Amino acid sequence: MFDVAPTEFLLVVVVALVVIGPKDLPKAMRFVGKWVGKARGMARHFRSGLDTMMREAELEELEKQWRAQNDAIMREFPRADDAVAGGGTPPLLPPAAAAEGEAADAPPPENPDFAAAATKPETHEVPPRDGPLP
Repeated sequence: MFDVAPTEFLLVVVVALVVIGPKDLPKAMRFVGKWVGKARGMARHFRSGLDTMMREAELEELEKQWRAQNDAIMREFPRADDAVAGGGTPPLLPPAAAAEGEAADAPPPENPDFAAAATKPETHEVPPRDGPLP
């Protein structure tokens, strides 16, 4: 980090020992250690704040990209509800009714497969292991 050679460090220790004295050197080292710890803590806090800001900016950018892609997909593939509201044929018409040219307002024939597809499933229950399937 500071690129201090071992000989330079030894020279600093000897000068500190002579100037401060052996009696007060431990107190001085404790004082310097506390200040170095505080400086490191402040640097760590600053760095984490910058990392958080960068992450938030990156998430905002990804969200913008996602919205753009989602809008493009929604324009390319409109929802089935929009097609029905616009006067189009409902997507769940049975093939026989669509082939015969029946009106969209006519009720579909009583086909159990069509009725099951047109209604929402009641639950997502797991069938019993030994019992019949629903």
